[in-house]
Amino acid sequence: MTARPPGGGTPSFTNRLISQTSPYLLQHAHNPVDWYPWGAEAFEKARAEGKPVHVSIGYSSCHWCHVLAEESFEDEETARLLNERFVNIKVDREERPDIDRIYQIAQHLITRRSGGWPLTMFLAPDDRRPFFGGTYFPPEPRYGMPAFKDVLARVADYYAGHRRELNEQSEALVRALGELEASPASTGAPLDARPLEAARGALAAAFDTTFGGFGGAPKFPHPLTLELLLRDSLAGVEPHTSGASGSHTADASGPQPGLHALHMATLTLRRMGEGGLNDQLGGGFSRYSVDPYWMIPHFEKMLYDNGALLAVYAHAAVATGDPLYARIATETAEWAMREMQSPEGGYYSSFDADSEGHEGRYYVWERAEIERALTPEELAAFAPRFGIDREPNFEGHWHLHGFVPTEEIAARLGLSATETAGRIDSARRKLLAIRSRRVLPGRDDKVLTAWNALMIRGMACAARALDRDDFAASAARALDFLRRTHWRDGRLLATSKDGRAHLDAYLDDYAYLADAVLELQQVRFVGGELAFARELLEVVLGHFADRASGGLFFTSDEHEALIHRSKSFGDDATPSGNGIAAFALQRMGYLLGETRLLEEAESILRAGWSAMERHPPSHVSLLIALEEYLRAPEIVILRGEAQEIDAWRRELAKSYAPRRLVLAIAAGAPDLPAALAEKAPRGRAVAYLCRGSVCSAPIGSPGELERALQ
Repeated sequence: MTARPPGGGTPSFTNRLISQTSPYLLQHAHNPVDWYPWGAEAFEKARAEGKPVHVSIGYSSCHWCHVLAEESFEDEETARLLNERFVNIKVDREERPDIDRIYQIAQHLITRRSGGWPLTMFLAPDDRRPFFGGTYFPPEPRYGMPAFKDVLARVADYYAGHRRELNEQSEALVRALGELEASPASTGAPLDARPLEAARGALAAAFDTTFGGFGGAPKFPHPLTLELLLRDSLAGVEPHTSGASGSHTADASGPQPGLHALHMATLTLRRMGEGGLNDQLGGGFSRYSVDPYWMIPHFEKMLYDNGALLAVYAHAAVATGDPLYARIATETAEWAMREMQSPEGGYYSSFDADSEGHEGRYYVWERAEIERALTPEELAAFAPRFGIDREPNFEGHWHLHGFVPTEEIAARLGLSATETAGRIDSARRKLLAIRSRRVLPGRDDKVLTAWNALMIRGMACAARALDRDDFAASAARALDFLRRTHWRDGRLLATSKDGRAHLDAYLDDYAYLADAVLELQQVRFVGGELAFARELLEVVLGHFADRASGGLFFTSDEHEALIHRSKSFGDDATPSGNGIAAFALQRMGYLLGETRLLEEAESILRAGWSAMERHPPSHVSLLIALEEYLRAPEIVILRGEAQEIDAWRRELAKSYAPRRLVLAIAAGAPDLPAALAEKAPRGRAVAYLCRGSVCSAPIGSPGELERALQ
């Protein structure tokens, strides 16, 4: 680390993070701590000097990561202790989820406490195995936690005097990590609907019947759970055969009522969309709500949340016809295009919760500021709608949250609902213009493959559901950027900033992107993109598969060797890569008529079966794949002149059919796979309807197709 003279705004310190692409690492590049990025150089130095390794894991929009940095990493006394007694590594968990997930689990096994960020871990340099850890430590003893400097001194002393005991502990820890994922795959037993039924029951038991969502505060959106409930709203799982390896067993009682599933999904979507979790002026959702009402969020905005929520709101708009969901989906997509899409096409990662050193400052209001900005007529409608006529709800300020329905306000004012909504929208536009002049929260402008894939899928779903070609164009620009910048020599890279891509991609990157490409084909078909999705899935099968125990590892067989090669079937903040891969493999297998892909999907489901049985609500992505295993998707292939078949496609998009895949392939489309090429145009527009592996004769009119679909 080089010290620089103070004055003139020149940093006093610069460490090795200055050459990194991660905005989070760059935030720490001028700490007095002698930070290293993760890599051999740091561990070689620690071995040579006989020091333990201190690893700090966080991300750029993490509030408590900023607090720890300000209190400790920018403090020269703490930095001196860190530099003298440790080798220090800083990790961006968004760029290195492989490292983060291993040491999160290790921290829990060591301390028996929940993890989170910032994550603080101490490793032996020889084998990179952890011997102690925690999350945030304060500079002085408080919150029942010891001071960070005291922790550092004790850890360093203990490491110096207890090497042998630590080696024995680390051996036990690695064994425990392996045993966590050692459940054998289900082989002979039929895959049936029991986990789906159990998930419905568990979700109903946890459902908040007043405010929506599941469980108490803090409340997270769980968009994939809402997707599952919307799918359930049509019907339960029906008995079905025609799978890759013979007969499937399903719920013999037949279809189940879907009204309660629809109620749980739509109440949650309404409460979230009208609440403070959703930015009522600019669009876009924050990470989670600190209360059960969806009122006060943790204000960071993450790309992955918004991509998944965009998809489910778009689907709800079609499923219900309610314009509220269409409006929220539209505002979310427009926010992403305006605030999160780079000029080159990729989507940025996140916005901080903080601005000007305070969480939420960018979003909250003084009452007098609102009163000055609005006409009396606007204020009379806006104030009750968003609680400006109530006591402040966030640290002496007002954060906009929908309290009173527009129809009720209209009745109070003697106006029509349309006129009242117009006054509220006029007020929203004025306040958004004022807010845009404030200091923005920090934006993490790296481009992550997996998170971009979730937004590409969301944009494609919204484009189809809302008939918005500009949303499809946004998704296509992002996909083109990833193919141009993150795809090299037949492999994906996980991240880039300013066009500089690096780091081997993870299972989620490949699986999410293949799924997103398939979704985008439903808006406009591009043969080269479909071939790209197939390539992604072939890499998954060739380099991520666990041929001994089944399922897919999080890292490829070409990835850097870590202390553990993790494999997870559960969803966390993002869906399980295993679940999304199984879903995409099934759809691709049916689309291309390839039983091998269907068999690989079934293998993943069998590997995750015991996990699904134990706790179904934690494995929703696998449940959705299981649902399509039990009842194969419906595939509609439209062939003919481009304009005519696109009109058919747009008409089909008006119906909510989550188990249907529609591809409009123009006559003359080159280089089609055999299964698509044989479904040829007939001089006029025709449709081919396939259920599982059985396809219809050509269908010659939209009316005939509609009757066949019913």
